Amino acid sequence: MIFSQKTTIILLLALQLIFIFIIFQSFAVHYAYLHIVFSTVAIVLAIYILNSSENPAYKLAWIVPLVIVPIFTVVLYILFKNQFSTRKVRNLYAKKSANTRPFLKTNKQIMSYLHESEPDFYKLANYVDKSGGYPVCGNTEVTYFPLGEDKYKAMLEELQKAQEFIFMEYFIIDDGEMWREIVKILLEKAKAGVEVRLLYDGMGSQFTLPFRYKKKLTDQGVKCLVFNPFRPMLSTIQNNRDHRKILVVDGNVAFNGGVNIADEYINRKERFGHWKDTAVMLKGDGVWNFTMMFLQMWEVISGDKTEYNMYRPTVKNVVNNGYVIPYGDSPLDDENVGELVYMDMINNAKDYIYISTPYLIPDNEMLTVLGYAAKSGVDVRIITPEIPDKWYVSVITRSFYRDLETLGVKVYEYKGGFNHAKMFLSDDKSAVVGTINLDYRSLYLHFECATYMYKTSCIKDIKADFDDMFENRCHRITHDDINNRSFWSRFMSVILRTIAPLL
Repeated sequence: MIFSQKTTIILLLALQLIFIFIIFQSFAVHYAYLHIVFSTVAIVLAIYILNSSENPAYKLAWIVPLVIVPIFTVVLYILFKNQFSTRKVRNLYAKKSANTRPFLKTNKQIMSYLHESEPDFYKLANYVDKSGGYPVCGNTEVTYFPLGEDKYKAMLEELQKAQEFIFMEYFIIDDGEMWREIVKILLEKAKAGVEVRLLYDGMGSQFTLPFRYKKKLTDQGVKCLVFNPFRPMLSTIQNNRDHRKILVVDGNVAFNGGVNIADEYINRKERFGHWKDTAVMLKGDGVWNFTMMFLQMWEVISGDKTEYNMYRPTVKNVVNNGYVIPYGDSPLDDENVGELVYMDMINNAKDYIYISTPYLIPDNEMLTVLGYAAKSGVDVRIITPEIPDKWYVSVITRSFYRDLETLGVKVYEYKGGFNHAKMFLSDDKSAVVGTINLDYRSLYLHFECATYMYKTSCIKDIKADFDDMFENRCHRITHDDINNRSFWSRFMSVILRTIAPLL
């Protein structure tokens, strides 16, 4: 443990904090002068932040500490907001997105039909296409998996069928039973000549995979990259993680949802009670959006160039079962695609909007649209976990229960377990399943992805799963539950809500 990678990283981060503290201590004799200088700079920064395009809650999270501890916060803000590495990745990603845009062409026939027959959905499809870069697709079959173990079974079956290529992109890969069964297939396929590419997040998998695991896989024929490898440096680039979960097989099958590659996601290992997670499997034209999403990220990291047309779908005999928009959201542009898709669903709901999220830290805009929907007569329900995986996130989440109750929103907790599913469902006709939580990290800081479904047959399965959770697996939060929160929970929520966007 003493000589482990984890211990080394913690020590290096601690040394940096100690170094900053020593510098401040050395200036103690000049504290009065420094306080005047830094307080002046803090006022200038506060004015700059107020006039920036950042989310108002994010602005407040910086301005409060600038007022309370100006010297320390000024240094941190300047350190975090002026880094070459962040600007470099931002420019690379923007350039790659522009270069690949011609390969994600809008189907004019579909858009023309939607414009005439489905005007509300047309507006959303047009927005995600033009501002997010991902077109609406027909000719796509979608299968819904109500549990991680259901997705895992189908995933193994499709991996075994691979003939041309396998693309995998995951936030967490844990070296347990689940991954060992998968990697066995990957190595067999790579040996048989199938192109296998694996991309995982450097932070999410920092302590779950062996040291230098990338090299081990590469030596065995798997093309492997690590997104933003974690380095023990105080840096904002560490905030932008690849939280996406994508599997593409031969360009004809894609998986998306909240399920990472770790044993707790399929309930082979118990953490925080029963683990509830969901996913979808796409077959047909919609897979192309995920294929391009993966290749964009791969090229940004590797610098390689790809002949994209080699990876197009070849299956054409798929029943045109509604429409799908597989889409991604990047923290490196000015478009909050993930949040705006959610808001569009809420604003267009006529009868109900059901939401499942493990982390509920809504900003003011999200609270406003949720409240408007509930007050206008829409049945608004949200499911969160009863057993949290992060205590501080749970404290903040539960602090919003009173606000939501006042607005008329019904809140439920998943009994005896951790609800990790990220889903929206509205009016039996539209749904989203993906990786996007209702918190600042997902909506503003992480690379995310999801599948928007409109009038696909699997929506009835999503509705049945929600109904089952409400009736059998959830406890509705009452006024008494809210009033009975402990003093410690109330006290911590007052502090943590202020800085929630920075956590």
